[in-house]
Amino acid sequence: MEQKEYKEAFVSNLNGTTLTENSVALISCALCVVYRGLVLIYFFGGATESVWRKFLFIDFVLLVVPPVFYCTVLSDVFHWIVLGLVAVLVISIFQVYCQRKRSTHQNFKKVMAGFLETSLDMDHIPFVTLYRVYVNILTSICILAVDFPIFPRRLAKAETYGTGYMDFGTAAFVFSNALVSPEARQRNKIVSHSKLVSAVKQILAVWPLVFLGLARLISVKTVSYHEHVSEYGLHWNFFFTLAIVRILSSFILILCPVRRSWILSCGIAICYQLLLETTDLKQFILHGSDGKDTRDGFINANREGLFSMFGYVSIYMAGVQTGIFIMKKRMLVIDWIKIQGCLAVSTLLLLLLLHVCEVLTEPVSRRLANLSYVIWAVEQNLFFISVKMLADLVLVFVKFLSGMTNVPCSWNILPDSAQHRKERTLLKNNVVEKVDKTTIRFCLIDAINRNQLLFFLQSNVLTGLVNLTLDTVHTNTFISLFVLLVYTLCNCIFVYILHINDITLKFW
Repeated sequence: MEQKEYKEAFVSNLNGTTLTENSVALISCALCVVYRGLVLIYFFGGATESVWRKFLFIDFVLLVVPPVFYCTVLSDVFHWIVLGLVAVLVISIFQVYCQRKRSTHQNFKKVMAGFLETSLDMDHIPFVTLYRVYVNILTSICILAVDFPIFPRRLAKAETYGTGYMDFGTAAFVFSNALVSPEARQRNKIVSHSKLVSAVKQILAVWPLVFLGLARLISVKTVSYHEHVSEYGLHWNFFFTLAIVRILSSFILILCPVRRSWILSCGIAICYQLLLETTDLKQFILHGSDGKDTRDGFINANREGLFSMFGYVSIYMAGVQTGIFIMKKRMLVIDWIKIQGCLAVSTLLLLLLLHVCEVLTEPVSRRLANLSYVIWAVEQNLFFISVKMLADLVLVFVKFLSGMTNVPCSWNILPDSAQHRKERTLLKNNVVEKVDKTTIRFCLIDAINRNQLLFFLQSNVLTGLVNLTLDTVHTNTFISLFVLLVYTLCNCIFVYILHINDITLKFW
């Protein structure tokens, strides 16, 4: 068997993992953010700019390295590691609370009352940035790690039915783009141009995705790079899906009210599932026009990529609705805790609905992008957003207790709030630092967020280069980890250098 066919077989005919393992992986990402914040607070809280320059190393070790190990050599035990990290975190917060109680003589009820009424700086919503950046980080890790034997096969994309890490990544990109889309962010703004003009501008804005899709298609065919054809088809790829979903969604939202996007999401997903159940469409997608998995003709050759867009448009609409709900500015901690509760309830309801849907129809299928997949994708994205918000709130609570504030890409407690002024008088042993805005540019999270498309593109390019120069399938554990860590570090260094030099590579 040739190398190309061997690699294709290595990532094919897989069945995915459990819903629980997928969720625990998302929790581990939130823990990375919390522990990174605690390290910065307690070891670099009053640092000068020269120390902040160490952010790349600190952020890389605390934010990027753990997911590399979690999805490879520690994949079989990382749920126990997560439990241990949660326990240590609870103990650490309790110790901070005890120190505060001794210095301020306040009981738990008064501390919580003050925390709930704390005002936050709403220049940005940091957990949304964390969520979108981590979608990129996890995707960049998995697209290369999947080609190494240290990446468990259960975590890779399922062939027809199943839920792997990489099955979530595809939907997460669509959902995260919708979350900050113009439809979601400009819902309350009065714009002078019509919806049609706005839609045309968005359509023109997707040309880089079309260009990248064509570039990937040409390069893959030219160098005979290994392909998982049943993922999108013979000529289709993820860049084309992102572009077409954006265009279709823009036109749909011209005709329908943006604030009712959830109705559109439900309607599209249900109608598409009915087509799968009542027609031969499902058999066509899975087995081709002749039932023998032939790829003759454009539609037949790219049937997975073309028809799965119904499911992805539904996910996009759900993302727009979520953005409308989340992106509204709320000043007090208690307001965000209420949102946290709403997201938790929504996640549980969707999880229940998923089980009902799988019983009545069929299991989750990324290949079909069926109703079960849409429900699972939305549920997982809401859960991911929820745990990122919880991580941010935990850091706010620690900063509230300790009086320290310097944590980039985290909510800042407003220094002019009445509660904060009171805290400064009560805390005798801690100095409340004014947030140094210059330190933000030394944050890896902000660096990736600034050039997300570039980060994703260079990840794809480096993945291709590694596969063309290395026999990944027969690489031992040590070399595999070394390559993955060097690869992720190169990804981070490039966007980090651009960020600290105030460069944004966006010209469209």
